Amino acid sequence: MERANLLQLQNGSDVRGIALTGMKGENINLTPDAVKNIAASYVLWMAEKCNKPTGELIIGVGHDSRLSADSLKNGVIDGLLLAGCQVMDCGLCSTPSMFMGIVFKETNFDGSIMITASHLPFNRNGLKFFSQSGGLNSTDIKEILLKAENLTLPERSNDRQANKLNLIDFYSRFLRDKIKQEVVSEDYDHPLKGLKIVVDAGNGSGGFFVEQVLKPLGADTEGSQFLNPDGNFPNHIPNPENEAAMESIQKATLDSKADLGIIFDTDVDRAAVVFANGEEVNRNRLIGLTAAILSKYHPHTTIVTDSVTSDHLTEFVENTLDMKHRRFKRGYKNVINEAIRLNREGVETHIAIETSGHCAFKENYFQDDGAYLVVKVLIEAAICRNQGRTIETLIKDLKEPKESKEFRMKITAEDYKTYGVNLLKSFEEYAAKQPGFYPVANNYEGIRVSIRDKKVTGWMLLRVSLHDPLMPMNIEADTKDGVNVITNRLMPFLEKQKQLDITSLK
Repeated sequence: MERANLLQLQNGSDVRGIALTGMKGENINLTPDAVKNIAASYVLWMAEKCNKPTGELIIGVGHDSRLSADSLKNGVIDGLLLAGCQVMDCGLCSTPSMFMGIVFKETNFDGSIMITASHLPFNRNGLKFFSQSGGLNSTDIKEILLKAENLTLPERSNDRQANKLNLIDFYSRFLRDKIKQEVVSEDYDHPLKGLKIVVDAGNGSGGFFVEQVLKPLGADTEGSQFLNPDGNFPNHIPNPENEAAMESIQKATLDSKADLGIIFDTDVDRAAVVFANGEEVNRNRLIGLTAAILSKYHPHTTIVTDSVTSDHLTEFVENTLDMKHRRFKRGYKNVINEAIRLNREGVETHIAIETSGHCAFKENYFQDDGAYLVVKVLIEAAICRNQGRTIETLIKDLKEPKESKEFRMKITAEDYKTYGVNLLKSFEEYAAKQPGFYPVANNYEGIRVSIRDKKVTGWMLLRVSLHDPLMPMNIEADTKDGVNVITNRLMPFLEKQKQLDITSLK
């Protein structure tokens, strides 16, 4: 792509683009040459932030299983070397491990770059950047991309080479030690002995968790699947929010008669689990389980979640667990930054978690880490087993809605954000006039309405997508056919919005 267009690759706090052909109408815009300039710009940015000469900086580079990983890695490494820093080639890695390369004394990175596009289609790829403060924010990415557009680099790399480092070994040891130290089993080195745990890595980079974490700790992992890295993703989308993916790990758990099933996304910064009875533990259930585990160690703490969590989750967190629930905005960086802000203001907050499976603990540097989340669940499962209990009991009081649905309506207006903001203002006025509709105060994203009348009990949230010309609408109901009842109540308003495609509602 033209260097002047590098800013178009920004996707919030990440760089994302099309790295391969193969999808109709999608042209390559993320090339080795583009990432070379971006990586070099990142080094200059880091040198300024760290107040270090570029020659003293150590930058780690890793990637997930995507087909374009090697070619983009070569471009990234070329850019880093041309900018003058020392480079550690970490090979196949998880996104969280790349940040931990900064934390571990043995590796001592100043910063790191992860080549990944999470669960997006095979032809996509991207870059995530880390510094000692954690993942870079959107303003940082914009600054780096703007600098990259005007950067002139030599045509050829110099004679310096990247050093190879098996970072996942250090990271796996860190996870194993955490489990051993928390469970304190009689057989200290094998705290998971007697537990059967199956993993679905979705052909991403999470297969290491079986061989380097679970098996050495004594777990029986027979029945685990899709552990080999394959960027074609031939079995299912590696996404804990995907219905087919969750059905896959659910079936594997039941077929193997496992105590627990685990599923990761491509780069292992998200996860979900399945109980022995086949119950999926993702979205609100996963947040409830994580909060229940945390409540033992940090009673009365605050948890921050994204905006689409259920009213039942709030009741469980605040009434059953006696914790505080702050429902904030979508976007894992938004949730994490809000948790950090609350702590800075003296509000004890130990977890930031999204329904998508992104989860960041204060004790783990507020980095979203799917493997660390699973480690916390495994620790609790082992402790429960040793005490003659099951982990399922932790969320037995979390109520479930009878119906739940998300509609995604396309905005056809050219300036979709302005259109969406104006539509929300109109909708707030409309909702306030409807019998049984109660707009929720202190809502940080979109318009949330609690709905209570003789026909239906539930809630709905209408918001503007963070990055796309869409208006997602989430509806939950505690009564049969409640989603349809609520949707029908909204149609007189929605049908008047000429630049909103409401086909998905019909």
